[in-house]
Amino acid sequence: MKLPPHYRVVLAYLLVGIAWIFLSDITVEYLFSGERGITQIQHFKGWLFIIVTTVLLFVLIRHDFNKIELANKKILDSIEQAVTGWIHVMDVRHKETRDHSERVTRMTLELAKLSGIADEKQLESIRYGAILHDIGKIGIPDAILTKPGKLTDAEWQIMKMHPQIAHDILSKNDFLCQYLMIPHEHHERWDGLGYPQGLQGKQIHFDARLFSIVDVWDAIYHRRVYKDAWPEDEVLKYISDQSGKAFDPEICSLFVKNYNQLKIAADFS
Repeated sequence: MKLPPHYRVVLAYLLVGIAWIFLSDITVEYLFSGERGITQIQHFKGWLFIIVTTVLLFVLIRHDFNKIELANKKILDSIEQAVTGWIHVMDVRHKETRDHSERVTRMTLELAKLSGIADEKQLESIRYGAILHDIGKIGIPDAILTKPGKLTDAEWQIMKMHPQIAHDILSKNDFLCQYLMIPHEHHERWDGLGYPQGLQGKQIHFDARLFSIVDVWDAIYHRRVYKDAWPEDEVLKYISDQSGKAFDPEICSLFVKNYNQLKIAADFS
């Protein structure tokens, strides 16, 4: 029967302790005589025991910790595969362009690195947020999402609910709640005229300000069920014109300046 890790550590410590006391006492008794000599060697033996058992505990705990880390990585990989598969299904169901979620994720990560972000944890947060950006659309009727024509005012009000739906979904998940900034805020605008909260300027989370530019680029550069693709020069002109309106001016300038590099990063062909 395989013992749980904490039982193995305790048992190993116990066996080493018993063996150490038994063997070291016999060795001291055999090799040393005189009260002073025995006292000195007992002190030495005690310190050596602490060193040996510390190394032993470190090796045992580190071994089990590595196994736990590996198991956690497998769980996280499984979660990511499940989330990515879910988003792929949504893209197909809602008739998004091919590889939409992967494309905007790649471009946003590249834009984040160009902006100076190097921290792996923040980049991971941006990656998950980008993948999950439209998760709230699961609560929007397909008749609205895939409508080929212009939405009515009533339909548009329903469509505008999807960032809040995303927040409600992700905030209840202990793992995914840390990635809700982009899904919740990517339709906010620099001038405060966005939704769902009407945030303005740097009230909008930096990750969402990055992603909002990429999301708009993808929406107008590629064909959708409700519109044809725009010519590239018109796309870049529109994005430039929205600097200080919809978009953070500094990030907008960075996007336009490095557009060719960003487009290569997003390419799935």
